[in-house]
Amino acid sequence: MATSYFALIPAAGIGARMKGEQPKQYLQLAGKPMLQHVLDTFAASAAIAHTFVVVSGGDGYIEDLISAAPHLIGRVTALYRGGLTRRESVLNGLHAVREKVNDEDWVLVHDAARPGLTVALIDKLICALREDATGGLLAMPLVDTLKRSGPDLRVDATVPRDRLWTAQTPQMFRYALLRQALENAGDVTDEASAIEAMGLRPQLVEGSQRNFKVTLPQDLLLAELFLKGIA
Repeated sequence: MATSYFALIPAAGIGARMKGEQPKQYLQLAGKPMLQHVLDTFAASAAIAHTFVVVSGGDGYIEDLISAAPHLIGRVTALYRGGLTRRESVLNGLHAVREKVNDEDWVLVHDAARPGLTVALIDKLICALREDATGGLLAMPLVDTLKRSGPDLRVDATVPRDRLWTAQTPQMFRYALLRQALENAGDVTDEASAIEAMGLRPQLVEGSQRNFKVTLPQDLLLAELFLKGIA
């Protein structure tokens, strides 16, 4: 049986740090909701069999978003299974798609607030990991000097940045392994952490600066510059 690749987008958060009137993933960015940029990219990838987006039970935006974008119909399914944490949302999503995804199929979990993802990055990740025994994630090697502070906000130490990376998404693991890892994990902040807790070592695949996570209001302008090809 051929291996398939599925995208899973946890999008149940409210984006409190963005301080908007609607959830962060639905804020307008370069002419369309932020989440649509992500869904458009996965829908445009020939490698991705289907995309599942996990939203909260009371989400009042996702169906309108999908129905207004004909190219997403049949390529994207909304799952109203969002949890209180990222781990809960991803795990609930994995349970919800169990009948459609085989144990050995790959699941690419991607942040709804990383609209700068490209098809080329998806292809790069899949190419690097398709034969890997564990899976892995997009990430960027650190370039800035790191300082560890004390409680008084004075420098306690300079931290060597050698071999340090900032994690991005997608994070790509086989369905059965990812589900097992998340079922056994605590409140992890990304899927790779759950895999690491099993004693496994995910592969790092260099991503892109444009694939950053929109977190604060000022991030919207930078994301828009990337999406418009200016930055």
